Amino acid sequence: MKDSMRKRVLVATGGGDCPGLNAVIRAIVMRAAKEREWEVVGSINAFDGVLNEPNEIVILDEKEVAGVHIRGGTIIGTTNKGGPFAWPIKNQDGTWGSADRSDEMLRRLQYLGVDAVINIGGDGSQQISQKLFEKGCNIIGVPKTIDNDLSATDFTFGFQTAVQEATTAVDKLMTTAASHNRVFVLEVMGRYAGWIGLHSAVAGGADVCLIPEIPYDIEKVMEKIYSRFTRGRGYAIIVVSEGAKPKDGDMHYEESKEVGYKNVRLGGVASKLIAELKEAGLKTDIRETVLGHLQRGGTPIAYDRILATQFGVEAFEMVLRKEFGKMVAYRHPNIVSVPFEEAISHYNFVNPDSYLVKAARGVGICMGD
Repeated sequence: MKDSMRKRVLVATGGGDCPGLNAVIRAIVMRAAKEREWEVVGSINAFDGVLNEPNEIVILDEKEVAGVHIRGGTIIGTTNKGGPFAWPIKNQDGTWGSADRSDEMLRRLQYLGVDAVINIGGDGSQQISQKLFEKGCNIIGVPKTIDNDLSATDFTFGFQTAVQEATTAVDKLMTTAASHNRVFVLEVMGRYAGWIGLHSAVAGGADVCLIPEIPYDIEKVMEKIYSRFTRGRGYAIIVVSEGAKPKDGDMHYEESKEVGYKNVRLGGVASKLIAELKEAGLKTDIRETVLGHLQRGGTPIAYDRILATQFGVEAFEMVLRKEFGKMVAYRHPNIVSVPFEEAISHYNFVNPDSYLVKAARGVGICMGD
């Protein structure tokens, strides 16, 4: 039961989990604790906690968040299925459809005594934030995606931790590849934006980096691999984003059969690339490693904890200023706020002419073109 004398802010984490989520939650709670008239509650599994019957809302106080900033994942759970505007429902014929429960959710928030909402999530989550704001919800967004694909902010928390995990994998594959004269293909996350792949390839000293923004020519990749071998001895490391695609081809994916999950399911590009290389005549021993969710899990590095903490504090201070309809953002060296419309207006793709791509080429990394 809500204390009628106190105001209430509800926190939700949506989309894929990400290192640093708990640091954001902790920062919101710790900052709110300085304002005696405010309390923080969490909605379990994004907005499902509000919409479920009975609802799943938990009190978040200083005791609950003590030490959570060093933990990966999110203490209030998350989901990338459904949502208030596309709630999965089973039809009478056994098929699945969706229903718009956003008006009902707003009524439930009012019943719960929620004065403001902080929605922590990526592009899809902030699209929901914008729609809720248009319906009159006092809502603020915090950007979260390991893909670093939100253009309104220089970096998103979790990205640097994902890059560190991928770079560590490159480092380890380098030693075993050299020992066995092998080619290794490392598949990293990156649906439409190749930031993780590009950063980890440069940091780890990979030989080839294939990202969604630069369609690859398999012959160019073959040339680079051959240049790394002399009399059958040598090795090569290829970093490939899961959304990478060949020239005149499409990215490798399959339609998801999960109820309420809208995205295509990526994965398998490493195997596909190996098959293409073998078909093109590569005889060298070649293996694949798929990092998958290892990039999402585990302890966030210091950089992401710091950025997440800044985001959390600023998000609550935006609540105090009643600066709703906006998302927190990092624009070096400042933490700022931007309207949701700007935050979701366009995707943060890697510019093929950017300095980092030029630097990659400068140190001899083949980008596949």
